[in-house]
Amino acid sequence: MARKLQVQEVPGMARSTRHGCRVPVHFPFPKNTAMRSPRHLLTPLAAALGCATALATAHAADPMKVGFLYIGPASGAGWSYAHELARQEVQKKFGNKIETIFVENVAENDAERVTRDLAAQGAKVIFGGAFGFMNGMERVSRDFPKVAFEHATGYKTGPNLGIYDIRTYEGACLNGTIAGHLSKTQTIGVVAPHPIPEIVRNINAFTLCAQEVNPTIQTRILWVNTWYDPPKEAEAAKTLLNQGVDVLMQNTDSAAPLQVAKEAGKVGFGWDTDMAQWGGDAQMAAARLDWSIYYSKVVADVMAGTWKPGNVWIGMKDGAIHYDHFSKNLPAKVRAAVEQRGKDIVSGKRPVFHGPLRDQAGKERSKAGDMPDADKLKMNFLVQGVIGAMPQ
Repeated sequence: MARKLQVQEVPGMARSTRHGCRVPVHFPFPKNTAMRSPRHLLTPLAAALGCATALATAHAADPMKVGFLYIGPASGAGWSYAHELARQEVQKKFGNKIETIFVENVAENDAERVTRDLAAQGAKVIFGGAFGFMNGMERVSRDFPKVAFEHATGYKTGPNLGIYDIRTYEGACLNGTIAGHLSKTQTIGVVAPHPIPEIVRNINAFTLCAQEVNPTIQTRILWVNTWYDPPKEAEAAKTLLNQGVDVLMQNTDSAAPLQVAKEAGKVGFGWDTDMAQWGGDAQMAAARLDWSIYYSKVVADVMAGTWKPGNVWIGMKDGAIHYDHFSKNLPAKVRAAVEQRGKDIVSGKRPVFHGPLRDQAGKERSKAGDMPDADKLKMNFLVQGVIGAMPQ
């Protein structure tokens, strides 16, 4: 069973962006920038950290209620839609054992009320799919100690509040592998939202993996300072194409940059979900996020009475990123190369961030060897080959 709840926006309430980020003091970002969240404690998907007391399982006679909050629409493409697809998969997997309830277009300032309402309705598990939900969820979790709360991209934990995220830079690397093979101008580009560690990681991964194929390649970036604004994203994409970019990646939430690439006879990628509906064969591939891997585990653990809050960062090896939906126009040798690069990420044979790494000024920022996760989480420099500064 599944239910959709409608949320009436409070007049004058500003819609928040969907992510957040805790960054080191020296990391430059503009005021009022919405940020995604790197975390300091990482665990494998199956690890259980946090409080020692597991929550009680739901009564067997009734389907267990599972709640989902989305910052954006539950349809179309992008971030919120990826969470919605995961909810559908979880509902399908557990059938009549659970009842899922989702609320879309939840404003940050309304997250506490919506979360509290779901808990009051009897939800035993509540997933919050945006950084801006963190404080509200944390407050509600204290009032409902027998409910399992899970927050995406945050950093606050508690006796019944866990956090989780996906290593999106791995998909960005594979985009770079394709870009390195296909670019004829030696110039690739990124429509970038905000200068925070997650986005910096993705830009660097895109660049470094393209340079593995073509060491002379350069990446132009254009900051739009928003997660979702299709007209603004489209305008940025046009600007990059006019600067000689012929392979385009967006780290924003709409398919607008991909549509622009298609109309200009260039190529791009699906991000978070498949965007071929808008990009057609100009979408060379899609880096799809699969949150159902984690959601299914949490639901199963709560049902079994064994759930404990953790701090989880998952990726390709966990099945949390699917790189597929290849264009028919992608040469077979390039597809083979990107598939092998993906295998090397999963096996650990060729990590994405393998030092020494140097920034745009040539200063060494990471020593030889695989960069520690702690350093990835606070990444605040752009690698050599990236054209464009970080907004101050």
